Amino acid sequence: MKEHRYLSVSALTKYIKRKFDADPHLQDVFVKGEISNFKQHSSGHMYFTLKDEKARVLAVMFSRNNRAMKFRPENGMKILIRGEISVYEPSGQYQVYIKEMQPDGIGALFLAFEQLKEKLESEGLFSPRHKQPLPKYPKVIGVVTSPTGAAVRDIITTIKRRYPIAKVLIFPALVQGGQAAPSIVKAIKQANSRTDVDVLIIGRGGGSIEELWSFNEESVARVIFDSRIPIISAVGHETDFTIADFVADMRAPTPTGAAEIAVPHIDELMDRVLNRQTRLLRSMKEKVNFQQERYSRLKKSYAFRYPKRLYEQKLEQLDKWTDSLMKGAHRLYETKSETLLIFKKRLSRVHPEQLRKESEDDLRRTVRSLNRGMEVILKNKQNEFTNMVSTLEALSPLKIMERGYSLVYTKEGSLVKKTANLKKNDAIKVQLSDGVIHCKISGIEGEKNNGERKKTDL
Repeated sequence: MKEHRYLSVSALTKYIKRKFDADPHLQDVFVKGEISNFKQHSSGHMYFTLKDEKARVLAVMFSRNNRAMKFRPENGMKILIRGEISVYEPSGQYQVYIKEMQPDGIGALFLAFEQLKEKLESEGLFSPRHKQPLPKYPKVIGVVTSPTGAAVRDIITTIKRRYPIAKVLIFPALVQGGQAAPSIVKAIKQANSRTDVDVLIIGRGGGSIEELWSFNEESVARVIFDSRIPIISAVGHETDFTIADFVADMRAPTPTGAAEIAVPHIDELMDRVLNRQTRLLRSMKEKVNFQQERYSRLKKSYAFRYPKRLYEQKLEQLDKWTDSLMKGAHRLYETKSETLLIFKKRLSRVHPEQLRKESEDDLRRTVRSLNRGMEVILKNKQNEFTNMVSTLEALSPLKIMERGYSLVYTKEGSLVKKTANLKKNDAIKVQLSDGVIHCKISGIEGEKNNGERKKTDL
């Protein structure tokens, strides 16, 4: 068998790859399936498995193709893809190299809208607590929109008609196309760099979701959220909703509606001013009439007709109040004096010198009582001692020995109680009342059971 018939693995793989690349049916394929094992590399490339109920195939989408995607692929998502089939030589596996991708059953833009909406809502960008109140009487209204569109004309016309004293500043921006979002962000930042803008309107006229998409970009949403100027969003028609509408401090159904929200109507203000003027004049007239009537009553009052009598009455009242004050002061003095005496008595009882004297008296009484008690105890103990000595003397062996009795001890000093404890020739000591006799046993006599004595032969 000749060796040149055998191919290397790399040569075989390369051959198969060329077969795939040469097949026109594999260069532009349309496949639908479900995403699993999705991973997006730091380079931006996407790697995942495209599967259905019976088979699966590896899929790759390079960053140059997925950069313009409006939604984020996820595991379990059904997708429609367009791409080409080729072989990855290092592993010998065939893969789908994706050029375009869109969700299956739902529009890509709508999915991207929902995903971004969910993300920003979870971060709190839609929360009412972040909404700024709109100024009631703005002096300068900023408008971020296309300077040539119908929306800017509607806004300017409405503001001039409703509130002609306001100034309108246009911050030109693209509102459609790939560069629209950066242009809108730049215009909003430019407006925030000024100190004279009171409220900002951003928006454009109606259009498709693709045409309105720049107002669904995350960068636009975040610059609206960070704006220090209150923003009114007016994008499209009343039925059109964008991310900008949710983040803005106020949403208007149309650009014209935004202008109506931003400024009050001059006629309403005039009516309000006239109403306030009428109420003020009526109030002032009522106040003047009230003061005139009061002045008339004062002129006719007793004090103005008889001032001397009123003065005398007041002097009499002063005397009464003076007497009452003196009596009250005297009563208060007596009460406080009595209280002072009570406090002095209490203080004398608890004075340290008084307490010391009382303690000395208590000590003397205690000592006397203790001495009497000790004398009684000593006398009782002496009597008890005398009785015990008398009893002891009565029971003492020495007293018995004085009557002729003696005690016998062995040479070791043990008391001999029975003859069985001794034997012949043992040395013993006999204790008498007046001394001790040292003896040696020459014999021992015991007693029989009947009381007769018996001699023990030792």
